[in-house]
Amino acid sequence: MSVRAKKELGQHFLVDENILGVIGRLAEVEEPDIVLEIGPGLGVLTTFLADRVQQVFAVELDLSLGPRLVERIAGRPNVELRFGDALQLDLREAAPGATKLVANLPYNIATPLVAESLAGLPDVRLWCVMVQREVADRFFAAPSTKAYGAVSVLVQLVAERTGFHPVSRNVFRPRPSVESAIVAFRRTGLPENFAHVKRIVEAAFAHRRKKLANSLELSGVDTARARIPDVRAEELTPADFLELARELE
Repeated sequence: MSVRAKKELGQHFLVDENILGVIGRLAEVEEPDIVLEIGPGLGVLTTFLADRVQQVFAVELDLSLGPRLVERIAGRPNVELRFGDALQLDLREAAPGATKLVANLPYNIATPLVAESLAGLPDVRLWCVMVQREVADRFFAAPSTKAYGAVSVLVQLVAERTGFHPVSRNVFRPRPSVESAIVAFRRTGLPENFAHVKRIVEAAFAHRRKKLANSLELSGVDTARARIPDVRAEELTPADFLELARELE
């Protein structure tokens, strides 16, 4: 059965199984793992994982892929397939006990999905995601660089990078117009009151061309009783943002 990728869903199906070994290595795949996969597509990565780990929870938005996915995972009782929008679902409920997030993420949800999973999936200790190269670079970008932004700060407050691998466009169908990469990172902790920290970080970068105080105020943050550095958000390190969040509590 022929399946057409939907551009509006950011779909680029993984079709070259040679890249699976790289994903398995960077994801440090082991038999006890409970894995959440977002966007299984045609099930190539799903079956690779299912043959190596205890449990795979796969969440797919596109109902039209159902017959193909069901056929692909047949005979693998350790795969639970659920249809829905990963950004709207309660992923803790959809993937109970998940310890790793391993996925070829649809381009249009990669950044918000990773950002929300940092606190939303507290049992996940390792992420291994294939994303647009620009997004992969952004996760661990350094301060005062063009790529550095809110998601950089949030990811770096929670995790450390453990692996990176550029990916050829030829492993996907349809072939994307941009470069991709696999990036892996391991949880190091979760700052206290992370929801507050996240709000401050996102407000700081909401108007990144403005000075920090202006951006915060334009985003509705009361800065009257806080000492705000006279800089732009991109000049602060993740540790600086923790201190800023404490000032604004």
